[in-house]
Amino acid sequence: MTWNDAAAKLEKGALVGAFLLAIVLPLVDAVGRPLGGLHITGSASYLQQLTLWLAFLGGLLAVREGKHLTLSTVELFPEGSRRRRAVRVFAYAVAAAVTAVLAYGSFKVVMADRQQGQMLPIGLPVWVSECVMPLAFALMALRFVLRASPRMRGRLLAVAAVLSVFALGQAVRPAGVTVWLLAALIVLAVLLGAPVFVAMAGGAMLLFFVSGTPVSAAPAEIYRLIGSPTLPAIPLLTACGYVLAESRAAHRLVRFFRALSGWMTGGTAVLVAGVCALFTSFTGGSGITIIALGGLVYPILREDGYPESFSLGLVTAAGSLGLLFPPSLPVILYSVVANVPADLLYLGGLLPGLLLVVLVAGYGILTGRRAKTATAPFSWREVGSATWEAKWELSIPVLVIALFASGFASLVEASAAAAAYAVVVECFITKDIHVVRDLPRVLLNGGALMGGVLILLSSAMGLTSYLVDAQIPDQLLNIVKAHVHSQVVFLLVLNVLLLVLGSVLEIYSAIVVLAPLVVPLGLAFGIHPVHLGVIFLANLELGFLFPPVGLNLFLSASRFGTPITRLYRHVVPFLIIRGAGVLLITYVPIMSLGFLKLVGR
Repeated sequence: MTWNDAAAKLEKGALVGAFLLAIVLPLVDAVGRPLGGLHITGSASYLQQLTLWLAFLGGLLAVREGKHLTLSTVELFPEGSRRRRAVRVFAYAVAAAVTAVLAYGSFKVVMADRQQGQMLPIGLPVWVSECVMPLAFALMALRFVLRASPRMRGRLLAVAAVLSVFALGQAVRPAGVTVWLLAALIVLAVLLGAPVFVAMAGGAMLLFFVSGTPVSAAPAEIYRLIGSPTLPAIPLLTACGYVLAESRAAHRLVRFFRALSGWMTGGTAVLVAGVCALFTSFTGGSGITIIALGGLVYPILREDGYPESFSLGLVTAAGSLGLLFPPSLPVILYSVVANVPADLLYLGGLLPGLLLVVLVAGYGILTGRRAKTATAPFSWREVGSATWEAKWELSIPVLVIALFASGFASLVEASAAAAAYAVVVECFITKDIHVVRDLPRVLLNGGALMGGVLILLSSAMGLTSYLVDAQIPDQLLNIVKAHVHSQVVFLLVLNVLLLVLGSVLEIYSAIVVLAPLVVPLGLAFGIHPVHLGVIFLANLELGFLFPPVGLNLFLSASRFGTPITRLYRHVVPFLIIRGAGVLLITYVPIMSLGFLKLVGR
């Protein structure tokens, strides 16, 4: 076994162990509370440190596996060509330079925390645990250097880029043309294959450095975000979603919805809308729905007589339905960033989310009637059998809502319960996943996605922090107030802005970057925070479909081998339908606030 293999094995083992501990710790508190207050002393501190380790070990694994989000155009260059090799060296050299500076800044943060002398309850200094930040960033930089080229020459060029950045930082504070040149290099590198978090972190550190603030301000914001008390819900629900995606849960849910709606003309389209919405609520709109369900439901649509264009459009559009339903991760993240309680956002998003599902299903019914699609006789026996078979998966959102809404468990504890429940069900009841052979692999797959997301979020938080320090939200508010005097016009402008930016930015980074800018504007125009959150998330949900770079378009084109330009035409009807739904949600606030008023919130 080489040192590289040994390091990979150690890294993966630590990630799986951190995942399992992060599931167990909140459960001990939740179960022990009614048993006389049994709990683990300092469990919140331990969970915060575990989340830190999950983020950085997952981010490190994402570099190894190439799973960080990219906006790469490198495919435009012929495979094996000199230009493609040069582009790769440039992109990864910039990525290595940015992550090396992050490692340096993280080291400064750890040394500053060391002076405070904080201790975990077990007697371990907090700064020792925090060392995972500079160590992981340094290893990421090394891996970017190694990925830059299989040849020593290309790797030496990447190392030279790292050394040049440090030399520039020591020699002079960049200004004017130099700043614009560095910013352009970072943006170009991301366009050519470097991870998106490189642009977020690099831009933040560059802005901080120019303003005279130490670059360690960006890693400090990374640590601050991970210290959020509700953020551990993200890795926990990611684990839950991946366990379900790797099992036969999708087949059971498809059978359940088919038993309910297969008798009506267009019932298969209703099935797709329903099962995709439910699956997206588990997986958080990360694209897993299209990957996990696309190959299952698309052949069913075609077999039942739906046109190819409609079938592709429906699967692509339905891949982001359900983003407003519990236990959706984007809702939790918006809650953290905008400081709006997650339970209120879930209540507010219930009716708007149902409206979007109904609109898509209704269009499917009309298409089914025109195409005279096949139907199946309704059978109470099949409904009962399918419901019984899918009872475990159907009960997960009920479990999360019941635990959280009843006050029995916090959001993190309810998320841990959902993850543990999914593991027990799929490993020991349905036995779709072998607990030793398969579960570690599933958790590692989820860990790579989760790590990539949390590193991206954290990097975006650094950029957001600079914008707030520079009073950009206040300046934006003054500009909007000077030119927009009507709430109706403001909401229309907000919808267009969120739709366009939501199609360009990955949803998690869009929330972290845009929410701090949008929330003050909404409050200034008298918009209820929950209603504003529902509008915000509904537009981002629609942005998944918006050409030319909506995430679902890329995923669907890749999944079904269809040119993306052809896919644009297929999603236009769904864009119009769901766009109308978003406008209804925007201008009929009772849809978002009705349930809140019923419960007196």
